[in-house]
Amino acid sequence: MKRVGVVLSGCGVFDGSEIHEAVLTLLYLDQHGAEIRCFAPDKPQMHVVNHYTKQPQAEETRNVLTESARIARGEIAPLAKMNLDQLDAVIFPGGFGAAKNLCNFAVAGPACEIDPDVARIIHDAHAKGKVIGAICIAPALVARAFKGEAGVSPTVTIGTDAATAGALREMGATNQAASVSDVVVDAKNKIVTTPAYMLGPTISKVAQGIEKLVKKVLEMA
Repeated sequence: MKRVGVVLSGCGVFDGSEIHEAVLTLLYLDQHGAEIRCFAPDKPQMHVVNHYTKQPQAEETRNVLTESARIARGEIAPLAKMNLDQLDAVIFPGGFGAAKNLCNFAVAGPACEIDPDVARIIHDAHAKGKVIGAICIAPALVARAFKGEAGVSPTVTIGTDAATAGALREMGATNQAASVSDVVVDAKNKIVTTPAYMLGPTISKVAQGIEKLVKKVLEMA
């Protein structure tokens, strides 16, 4: 049985993990016989967004781990405790939380900073030959983790958005255009990515790419 860590970034597309992407990832991992272990940083979210009005709530604060536990049904551990020696692969669902809480790409673009534990996990996975899956905007984490690192130029996809693709190039990654049902496989670096809600438009379309990603991650693990 393959053991896969799933890194969550909160609960809700505008300030945390994209819930459809996260749940589809968990569903397909379970359907394909993987052991799932969920993790999230134990720290405050960048901000809290009212998902009905889509407006930030300045008076509210929430914790990334606490919010992510909603998706994981409480079965989750702090990201600082993730040990790649105990896993075969790691997958990062998307949502603005990946670009706000796991790094700050949403506000800083290619000049962004990355959460130290996220950087550690991506580097450890690469060094130990573990597979990395990244969904939607999460490939920005991979690009940032390897920014400026000699000999590592990951090929990923965020779909076809030219501005985001340009930002990934500035960080040293290559964006390969792909449809919502496609995956892009960087065999050399053992990275699998899919655009998901970077393209959408519906959960059934997003599901096609995420299932392919999960199957490919498990195949390569």
